[in-house]
Amino acid sequence: MSPKKQATARIKKLRSLIADYRYNYHVLDKSIMSEAAADSLKHELTQLEQEFPELISPDSPSQRVAGEPLPGFKKIEHTTRMLSLNDVFNIEELVAWEKRINKLIPVSNREFYVDLKLDGLACALVYQDGKFERAITRGDGVVGEDVTQNVLTIESVPTHLRDTQRFKTFLTGRTEIRGEILMYKADFGALNASRKAKGLPLFANPRNLSAGTIRQLDPSLVASRPLRFRAWDILRDNPADVPTFELANEIIKTLGVAVNSQTKILGSVDKIINFADKWEQERQKLPFNIDGLVIKINDRNVYQKLGVVGKAPRGAVAYKFAAEEATTIVKDIVISIGRTGVATPVAVFDPVVVAGSTVRHASLHNADEIKRKDVRVGDTVVIYKAGDIIPQVLRVLPELRPSHAKTFLMEPELRRQYPELEFVRIENEVAYRAKGLTGKLILTRSLEHFASKSALDIDGMGEKNVATLVDANLVKDLADIFTLHKKQIMSLERFAELSASNLVSAISKVKTPTLSRFIFGLGIRHVGAQTAIDLANHYRRFDNLGSSSYSDLKQIDGVGEIVAESILAWFSDDDNQKMLAKFRKLGVWPEEVKHVGGKLSGKKFVITGTLESMGRDVAAEKIRTLGGTFQSSLGRDTDFLVTGQNVGKGKINKANENSTKVIDEKQFLQIINT
Repeated sequence: MSPKKQATARIKKLRSLIADYRYNYHVLDKSIMSEAAADSLKHELTQLEQEFPELISPDSPSQRVAGEPLPGFKKIEHTTRMLSLNDVFNIEELVAWEKRINKLIPVSNREFYVDLKLDGLACALVYQDGKFERAITRGDGVVGEDVTQNVLTIESVPTHLRDTQRFKTFLTGRTEIRGEILMYKADFGALNASRKAKGLPLFANPRNLSAGTIRQLDPSLVASRPLRFRAWDILRDNPADVPTFELANEIIKTLGVAVNSQTKILGSVDKIINFADKWEQERQKLPFNIDGLVIKINDRNVYQKLGVVGKAPRGAVAYKFAAEEATTIVKDIVISIGRTGVATPVAVFDPVVVAGSTVRHASLHNADEIKRKDVRVGDTVVIYKAGDIIPQVLRVLPELRPSHAKTFLMEPELRRQYPELEFVRIENEVAYRAKGLTGKLILTRSLEHFASKSALDIDGMGEKNVATLVDANLVKDLADIFTLHKKQIMSLERFAELSASNLVSAISKVKTPTLSRFIFGLGIRHVGAQTAIDLANHYRRFDNLGSSSYSDLKQIDGVGEIVAESILAWFSDDDNQKMLAKFRKLGVWPEEVKHVGGKLSGKKFVITGTLESMGRDVAAEKIRTLGGTFQSSLGRDTDFLVTGQNVGKGKINKANENSTKVIDEKQFLQIINT
């Protein structure tokens, strides 16, 4: 299927789901998903439409504001449309917006009016000659609902504007004040506490409750709930009455309507980002909920000249804080074997930002959980962070499920991904465990490998010494060896003062290993010494490998589906991530690969027989150091077959068939030593 056809199918499904969400959220006042998840879907739709502009249609959710008015209230047409705002999610998108503005109307000293983005129900208050006349909800931006009687019950909405000499002109003619109906967090908490004491169901969140309350047909019910109104704009028939948004805020406050006191006039994107960072960290201190900032060109004349694109003004954007939830597509489900032998399925997906950080995988816990949530490879899922730390799959969006979505079956996948292991599921337990693998056995084998000559090559960390350290509970993971002290080791049966001192010294010498040795030493399944070198040369830094994607891994020569899945499974394991964090804290981290290449770059070698001058491992290391590839068996791509003593004719004949050059040890030494 072509990229355009794929985009067309995806756009169709996204529009349908977003439209359904908008109808429930804005018209029926029901929430079928979080606003953060809906924003993520809308952002994906906007990006697809930008990539394929010919697929944009007038009825796309990206081209309209909200929903239709509820029946039961009189419908009122807005004198001036209540526009929505386009969202930006990072500094790059904010810079791009500023560049578009400057291209249309260049200004040397631009002023931005920045306000908190309230999470409530947008509403317009109409005053005639200073007297409250009508309240209209946003509706679809053109037509809203007349909720005058309900809004009159909100004490923060004045029935008359304050008589002030400075702004006396606003008491004559039509004055419209726009803002947000909301409920303070403390009031919401007290209301829910009261309902809990009475055994009544609890309300979901302040925003939904505010919107639902204002649409009640009984004003007495509305009056019983502590709603508030906070304004963010004022309109007059004569635009010259309000030349800037900064003055608008001052006028509204002076006339007796609540506004945000945190507004700022800022002169650059950098200052806006600093302001955003401040309030993203401190928003919990506010009495009400916010989900970002509103950024406008302060000069309202310039703001109007910039015009409208679609249903949003060019002169303003909404900067959304890091979403606590987001949507992404499951690319694969891999299985991680933890330090106790438990098999844990992990969803691997397109990178997505959740709560301020990029996540690429999330634990699915066990087979029962996958079945309960019906997670399939290819599904679009909602991701959140439990406790703002651990990524979790909240739920699947079945409306976006493609026809090729693949059901995950735990037992067949265990056999496919781990054919050499046997797994058992103990009665009354949800987890599958690798048969015969205990926590100590896994750790002992891992530590032996980590300290081996091909890995970190730690002298004194042989099989028996490793077993002694593990049995004594001095090490719980690989990183713990770097916390060992001489006195601790001396207390063990196999060690004396000199041997303990030598071991501590040997460990301290490998705190900055080469990247390839470190990768190999971690014992990632299917990652041998050569693959570790290939990964090191490709990614250069360990952090780059840790953040790699499934598709990126598969592009590396020698890394196929099984190896890629194994790497992703290793990095998705929580214990491994904790261990890596411990390595960092202890100052143990691999060197960055400064350059890739050498005189053997691109050349592949196989060694057969016994070499007199060096062991096979040493020869392999020399080949890799010079940029070559050491292979364990002959293939059609092998460039050289190095022959030592006691070589049979079979390999030489196969090399000749493959046009592989056969050289002896003397010729090999000339190549590597020249």
